[in-house]
This record gives sequence, C-alpha cells and structure tokens, in this order.
Amino acid sequence: MTPAETGRRRGATRGRVEAGRAVPRAPEGTGSGPASWSGGGVLHPGAWWAWALGVGVAASRTTNPLLLGLLIAASGYVVATHRTSAPWARSYAAFARLGLAVVLLRLFFAVALGSPIPGTHTLLTLPEVPLPHWAQGIRLGGRVTAEAVVFAAYDGLKLAALLICVGAANALAAPARLLKSLPGALYETGVAVVVALTFAPHLVADVRRLRAARRLRGRPDRGVRGLFQVGLPVLEGALERSVALAAAMEARGYGRTAEVPARVRRTTAALTLGGLLGVCAGTYGLLTAEGGTYGLPVLGSGVVAALAGLRLGGRRSPRTRYRPDPWGARAWLVAGSGAAVAGLLTLASVRDPGALHPGVVPLVAPGLPVLPAAAALFALLPAFAVPREPS
Repeated sequence: MTPAETGRRRGATRGRVEAGRAVPRAPEGTGSGPASWSGGGVLHPGAWWAWALGVGVAASRTTNPLLLGLLIAASGYVVATHRTSAPWARSYAAFARLGLAVVLLRLFFAVALGSPIPGTHTLLTLPEVPLPHWAQGIRLGGRVTAEAVVFAAYDGLKLAALLICVGAANALAAPARLLKSLPGALYETGVAVVVALTFAPHLVADVRRLRAARRLRGRPDRGVRGLFQVGLPVLEGALERSVALAAAMEARGYGRTAEVPARVRRTTAALTLGGLLGVCAGTYGLLTAEGGTYGLPVLGSGVVAALAGLRLGGRRSPRTRYRPDPWGARAWLVAGSGAAVAGLLTLASVRDPGALHPGVVPLVAPGLPVLPAAAALFALLPAFAVPREPS
C-alpha cells in the first residue's frame, strides 16, 4: 500500500471532508454524527430528579392506597422502559424492598405498641405488659383493631411511595452525569464525591485480591486476624492512590479560586442560607395538611433564593464544562410532568380531602377519585415522550 493510500484511509476514518471542512467522527455507540452526542437522545439527569420529586410530593398529599398504587406503578413503568444496564440502574429493586420493609415495620409498631386510632373491630388481643406511670400513652400488647391496622398500612404505603420515587430517580439519572451538572458553587463537593465514587471499586477489588491471595497461601482471611492482615495493605494502597491523585490534581490547577468581593460573598451566604431554610419550611408545609396554603409559595421563593446564591457562589471557581448536558424540550417536558402531578394532587387534596384521605373510622373501602387518578397518570408521560438511552 502506498503512502498516499494510507493517508486517504486515515483521513476517511477520522472524518469526512465536505466543502473543504472536516466533520469529526461521532464517538462509538452514540450515533452517527455530532448531533447525536450533543444531546440528541440523552436526557438531563436533573430532569429525572425533578420528575421523581414531583411524583413524591404528589404521593405525600394522599393516603388513598389506590392513588398511591397508581403513582408507584407509573414510576415503575417509567423505570422499566428507560433504565440502562449500568450497575447504578439496579437500585430501584432495592428501594422497592426498602419500601416494603417500611410498610411491614409500620404495621409491626401499630400491633405491638398500639395506635391512637379508636376501633370497634377487634382482630386479636395480645398479652399487655404493664408499664410505669411515667410511660402514659404507651402500651405494649393489648387489643389490636382493624381500624388501627388499616391506618398504619395507609401511612406506611405513603412512606414507601416516597422511597420508591427516590429509587426511580437513582435508577434513571446517572450519578456521574448528575455530579457533572452541579453548579460551580458546589464544585469542591462534586470533586470529592467523584473521587469517592472512583476509589470505592478499587477498594473492593483490593480486598478481594488480598483475600484470594491469602486463601491460596493457606492463611485465614476471616475473623479479626484476617481483617487486620487484609485491611492494612488495603489502607496503604488507598493512601498511595490518594497522594498520587492529590499531586496530579494540584499539577492541573484544581482547587484554585478567583478573587470575589466581600459584599458578593456576604450576599451569596445570605441567599443560600435563606433559600435552604425556605426550602425546608416549604417542604414541611407541603407534607403537612395545615401548611398547604403557605407551603408552595415558601418553597418556590426558597428555591429561587438558593439558585441565586449558587449562581453567585459559582464565581469563586471559574471553570469550563466538557460537553455539558443540554436542558432541552424533553427535559422541560419530563420536569413539567412531575410538577403537574404534584400541583394537581395538591389542589385536589385542598378541594376534596376526603377522597384523598379515606377514613378508617368507620372502616370503609377506599374509592378511586376520577380527576386525581387522571392527574396521577401524567407521571407516565416520560415513558412515551423520552427515547430510551443506549445501555
């Protein structure tokens, strides 16, 4: 093969020449051109978290098991259609098992420690343990009523739905891409978390390697002695990697900050602290029935103040982003669907609280309200509007 032919082949693999301009080849597995890796089918991870938090807020506004079942089923369907084969995408099953454990634990406490809910349908009577006078209001054992068990099941199912929504966000949003999208004010925190996530697999691999080596030599790898014999080399290797990483990061300029006036620093601190306090107060208002009127405005103002503080705080760490994830129309659609579910369920809880909070005294079967159920189905919108990401 002549040198000219070799050069032509290399040029064909690196890019195409169109009208005198070289078009770079797209990375493998991401599509056929630059548009594919600039955000064509990849959704911003913050949109998944906004969707999941909106569904979680909607779940916190009701104890109706039918509506909670709809929200859980919607989140599960979206996860089943859009999660990848990455290890972090398998966390949804763990959160679902944790939610089931929460329901069972809530039922156990209601049976063993009693419940303030009065009831007339006795299921069983447990032996009651006498308690001292200073433990008034608490009992161990006694009469277990159907009303108390149903109330505990409703309450536990609401907590389980919140956990499952968080699990859906963990299964859909890639942690590395989410950390890359952090604002500049949280730059140091993001770097620390990325380093921890990078070093954790190395620690596990070192432990497995050393334990296998000790077993091949006929030495114990379990117990206190085995722990010390394995732990010290692992700690030594982790320290060596940490020192090498610190030297490499210092050589590349990590940790350098820009000069910011004192007035801007004080404004940033006030906005960030006030915004976080507003977010906490607004979230508490949304999760309680008494704070439904002030919860949403306080939460909105707190989010705006916190974002403004983070924006100003980002001036301390001037840096560029490598291929930032775009926030496009699909991201707005996904985040908006979660916000719509949260807003409609919150409005329904104010207008018709009886439908979203079925009573247990007297004990009646819960009904399925039509409008809140239709609002809960908005959580399924990402399953049809967002293309599936490559595994």
